[in-house]
Amino acid sequence: MEITPQQLAEQLRSGSDAQIVDVREAAEVAEGMIPGATHIALGELAGRLGDLDKSRPVIAVCRSGRRSAAAADQLAAAGFTAYTVPGGMLDWTAAGLPAG
Repeated sequence: MEITPQQLAEQLRSGSDAQIVDVREAAEVAEGMIPGATHIALGELAGRLGDLDKSRPVIAVCRSGRRSAAAADQLAAAGFTAYTVPGGMLDWTAAGLPAG
């Protein structure tokens, strides 16, 4: 399933309980990520599924949307309700949304 940067920003403003997982590499995350997101690089995701709450939706984000799509597939296969942000952080920042 997909969610746009604008829809995600609105969910965050309205107090959504979704978990945002940034699956980029550490050097990319150092440039800024969505406030409140958790960094779990895509290569580490399988080993860190226990860090996430299956009762809450997970929104995966990366730079452009490719890795987050792979992460969402992996999360869905593990029983999570998973979303991806097509366009990733490129679209998030292009929309003028905050990246802390």
